[in-house]
Amino acid sequence: MVNAAVIGYGFAGRCFHAYLIGLADGIEVCSIATRNPERRVAAAEHYPGAIIYKTIDQVIADDRVDLVVLATPHNTHAELAIKAMDNGKHVVTDKIMCMNAAEAEAMIEASNRNNVLLSVFHNRRWDWDYATVKKIIDDGLLGTPYLFQVAIMRYGAPGGWRGVKNQSGGILFDWPAHFVDQALQLVDSPVKTVFCDIHYSRYWETDIGNYANLWIKFQNDVFYQIEIGNLARKAKPRWYIQGTLGGLVKYGIDPQEPAMINGNIDVAEQDSANYAQVSTEVGGEVEDLIVEPVKSSWRAYYQNISNVLNNGDELIVKPTQILEVMRVYDAAMLSSESNEVIQLS
Repeated sequence: MVNAAVIGYGFAGRCFHAYLIGLADGIEVCSIATRNPERRVAAAEHYPGAIIYKTIDQVIADDRVDLVVLATPHNTHAELAIKAMDNGKHVVTDKIMCMNAAEAEAMIEASNRNNVLLSVFHNRRWDWDYATVKKIIDDGLLGTPYLFQVAIMRYGAPGGWRGVKNQSGGILFDWPAHFVDQALQLVDSPVKTVFCDIHYSRYWETDIGNYANLWIKFQNDVFYQIEIGNLARKAKPRWYIQGTLGGLVKYGIDPQEPAMINGNIDVAEQDSANYAQVSTEVGGEVEDLIVEPVKSSWRAYYQNISNVLNNGDELIVKPTQILEVMRVYDAAMLSSESNEVIQLS
């Protein structure tokens, strides 16, 4: 049994990490640490068998703890992960991995020198929409995709530390962390160039920005556009993809989160209005299809972590993969500051 300690008991620590760990075989929540006294009380009620700590230092000193899970502000991930790994603990960080590629490299080096696991919580590799898009592409319905456009455009002020740029990294460091990871998984080619614009205003009481537009061009000439906004009254499609044989449009996001928050991720259901719409060429004729979702599960992330530590299985979300995500982020932030296209080798 892998004993996991969750650091941070806000929304991510409570509703995502602790909950999903509890659904995996061979791993359990043995302790929770939070500086917030009210959250310590809540954690003790939710996990009466766990030891509730105030600091990560207390967790690291606990020899029972095998795995440290960081559900803390983004700017703390590198420091806390390295501290935990240097004390012999395996580590999972919430996304985004850290603030830049240099921090990611230091985290990977700490993992290697201590011979401990390091992974990043990219649960959205198991989103229904992503799994469905991947299957549609793999089945050849789009031919060879050349244009991806993905977006989450919402209206609402970000809360807590996510609304503070020096803690979160800014608007680009939330949902788009998953989008960039998905892009690097879907397109089998190195990144060639990155261009990014970020719109800042003080409409909300926050300095993270209101809109970001990130363009990634791959060496195989695939274009991948990522948009994120918190000042948008009307939504855009979650996915818009064009290929040599067909195109895809899909609205709506993965349904697992609301089901999970309500206490049972396994009852998630997708509104049929949000099924993927595909136009493709079959025998020289254009055919319009409605594609039901591939129902993958976020359960798979922590089950893989358990299987790696207990059985020696292959790690699915590898830190070296997420280092490439952070290199795209470095280029994106440099581009947004210089207003130039950044070349990646």
